[in-house]
Amino acid sequence: MRTVFLGTSEFAVHVLRRLAESPHRPALVVTRPDRPKGRGRLVSPPPVARAAHELEIELSQPASVNEDSARESIASRSPQVVCVCAFGALIKEPLLSEHLMLNVHPSLLPRWRGAAPIERAIMAGDSETGVSIMRVTAGLDSGPVCAQARERVASEDSYGTLAPRLAELGGELLVRALDQSPPFTEQDQSLATYAEKITAEDRRLDGGRSALELERVVRALHPHVGAFVELSDGGRLGVIEARAVATGPPAGSVALESPAPLLGCAEGALELTVVQPPGKRPMSADAYLRGVRR
Repeated sequence: MRTVFLGTSEFAVHVLRRLAESPHRPALVVTRPDRPKGRGRLVSPPPVARAAHELEIELSQPASVNEDSARESIASRSPQVVCVCAFGALIKEPLLSEHLMLNVHPSLLPRWRGAAPIERAIMAGDSETGVSIMRVTAGLDSGPVCAQARERVASEDSYGTLAPRLAELGGELLVRALDQSPPFTEQDQSLATYAEKITAEDRRLDGGRSALELERVVRALHPHVGAFVELSDGGRLGVIEARAVATGPPAGSVALESPAPLLGCAEGALELTVVQPPGKRPMSADAYLRGVRR
């Protein structure tokens, strides 16, 4: 099939690469404009832009995919399908109605519609998640689904281990959907749950929750966002790896004791095994505590 691809993130890169090596190689890749990134705020292209250059596929980076020039650029390729994955911007009418659009969404819809389905699945302790191929509509990930595949969420999975598996699965599922054109099935709206965007409050490890919950938060936000604890001096300590243990200090307090700092929780405690002090690289709990004692 003649395709155009809309995507932005590293997750979308995996799907783009699989699509590019199939008979459905995109005639055009559309992504977001270059933006300042990192501490130095250097202007950098999105991951999909770099991938499109490597794959030698024509690239467009409009200020808005909904503007007339962007729509005309897509239409000029006469795509049979516009493939969308982690694009990160709202697609509006009339573009929505001008093409069949298939979205690669990393959840088993209607569970976890929205911006952070992988993170929310890990945070919730889901034992499985997956990928859905759905038609893009005006609603939030509410369009009919034509293909799904499941993936187990292991007890040790972080975003960094689960997302690549889902991206690989998503690429395979998208190519299969383009090959076979399976029928669409409407979602059961009564079963919908929503994966809200990750906020600063989501990142804060609140000792009023259970240690098991907070362990899942750490895994869900590693390595791309990161969790943190607030120390008694008002500083923040980044938490890279942690594990729930049975006992610790009072809920909400942090004990800087060997062999690792402990965050007291409503149930159990969270042992902070790999941490990142402000302005420094990640380090083991032992290395951090040696520095604190100096």
